[in-house]
Amino acid sequence: MAILLTSQSRVIVQGMTGNQGRFHTGQMVAYGTQVVGGVSPGKGGRMVDGVPVFDTVREAVATTHADASIVFVPAPFAKDAAFEAMENGIRLLVMIPEHIPVQDAIAIVTRARDLGVVVIGPNTFGIISPGQNTKMGIMPNHIYKPGPVGVVARSGTLSYEIAFSLTNAGLGQTTVVGMGGDPVVGQTFVSVLEEFKRDPDTHAIVMVGEIGGSAEEEAAEHIKSLGKPVVAYLAGRAAPPGKRMGHAGAIIERGRGTLESKEKALTAAGAQVVTMPWQVAEAVSKVLR
Repeated sequence: MAILLTSQSRVIVQGMTGNQGRFHTGQMVAYGTQVVGGVSPGKGGRMVDGVPVFDTVREAVATTHADASIVFVPAPFAKDAAFEAMENGIRLLVMIPEHIPVQDAIAIVTRARDLGVVVIGPNTFGIISPGQNTKMGIMPNHIYKPGPVGVVARSGTLSYEIAFSLTNAGLGQTTVVGMGGDPVVGQTFVSVLEEFKRDPDTHAIVMVGEIGGSAEEEAAEHIKSLGKPVVAYLAGRAAPPGKRMGHAGAIIERGRGTLESKEKALTAAGAQVVTMPWQVAEAVSKVLR
């Protein structure tokens, strides 16, 4: 099985006719995603990789019965795109753009909560469910394979490296979720861990965190009740003290969000914390045995 995104998900692409939207639509279709339409105002009636383009989300949903959308529009227009999707029946929304204003991100996440919409991102690489041959995102297709490991990550590049090492070790994935690197995002470690807890095919979970924020400490309390082993890797070990670096969310403020505080909380909760990305696959192999 998988969480959040399955082979039954009917996906539209907002911003399909732009360079990024067009390229990644092709990649998603090639992977097996059920991309049923795209939205680009003023360009309705066109086709991209055999997928019809509509002028509005309302028209796209009415015609294709889509229930999921991935957004590739520029950051200044992302809030309007998100609201259009949510108000017209989309219930899984992947927000790829970075540099979305914080106020806009708060408005998106708040409205999603009111409507019961799952938002992944902003500033995310997306979500992929290898066992379902479906993805909504910008991750490379070839590095994933079906298996028993769920992955949730704040960093895209690190998640690719870790997923590929899992695959090479014969450890496939149920679903890989990119939370997003901004301070305000739709999903948290806690919410994704709860999804993996309910999935009978996910037997171990990998968390890819980083310095800054308190998401990992908050997740630690929930790890105790998961009933599934967790392996965690935290980026930022070499970051100079007091240095702001990486994602917008990777900011240490007033002693919170340090590597030491996160490792301490996760270890106390029973997670196995490794110090190098390549150690994740070995640790997962051990906990599954």
